[in-house]
Amino acid sequence: MRIGGGLLGRCGDDLAALLGRRRIAVLTDDTVAPLYLDTVTAALEDAGFAVCSHVFPAGEGRKNLSTLEELLEFLASEHLTRTDCVAALGGGVTGDMGGFAAATFLRGMPFLQVPTTLLSQVDASVGGKTGVDLPVGKNLVGAFWQPSFVLIDPDTLNTLSPHFFADGMGEVIKYGCISDKPLLEALEAGTALEDLEQLLARCVASKKSFVEEDTRDTGRRMILNFGHTFGHALEKLHNFQDLSHGEAVGIGMVLACQVGERLGVTPAGTGARVAAVLERYGLPTQD
Repeated sequence: MRIGGGLLGRCGDDLAALLGRRRIAVLTDDTVAPLYLDTVTAALEDAGFAVCSHVFPAGEGRKNLSTLEELLEFLASEHLTRTDCVAALGGGVTGDMGGFAAATFLRGMPFLQVPTTLLSQVDASVGGKTGVDLPVGKNLVGAFWQPSFVLIDPDTLNTLSPHFFADGMGEVIKYGCISDKPLLEALEAGTALEDLEQLLARCVASKKSFVEEDTRDTGRRMILNFGHTFGHALEKLHNFQDLSHGEAVGIGMVLACQVGERLGVTPAGTGARVAAVLERYGLPTQD
């Protein structure tokens, strides 16, 4: 893994040293492609890679079996082999689907995560959870498939709208709540964003520690789902349209705290404290 400004334009050299020169299929969506696909393709080709790419429509609504089939058909049409590589360039939806395509095509091939949103950089690109949604619920079909490399360029966050930057802050706040008290305190004080690269590194390190201890999410790693049980239900109720993942998780964290307080297992006032931090970063606290 590497984190640093300007890495997107230099990604070819980093990956050549890791992978050797092989074919790379870049999977991305039609929001990210106009911004970064040419940069990544040029960097890879300059380093000696043969590159093909596929662009699909953006949005959680396209994270389904039909789009997965489209990705697999593309990989087959390009005659990719197990010695080649898939690169998922984009946000969490792209990473989940690109990783799942890599996990299932030819029964598994290497893949790279190149996240371009705050949410995917601090959370979705790390840990190896890949998959798609079904009409009855989110992330019900997938595989654990660890990326060979994660490349995080914080410069890509400059093109995020305030809405989607706030969306990613939902997961950042989650890490402050579950494992990094100094981060939570910095979020409350309004100083956490002063060093964005360090913020990304802290969140990734936090997730890495949980994943290494519990790769398949049967024990301690489940704490990473804080807020997600309620959050996924809210996303489904909104048909994955007008409530983003980070917003839903934020509301879910408040609800989980409130339930804990009522049961007497969570200190009184915890829900209000979490809600105050969410509000500070422009996130809703109730549906």
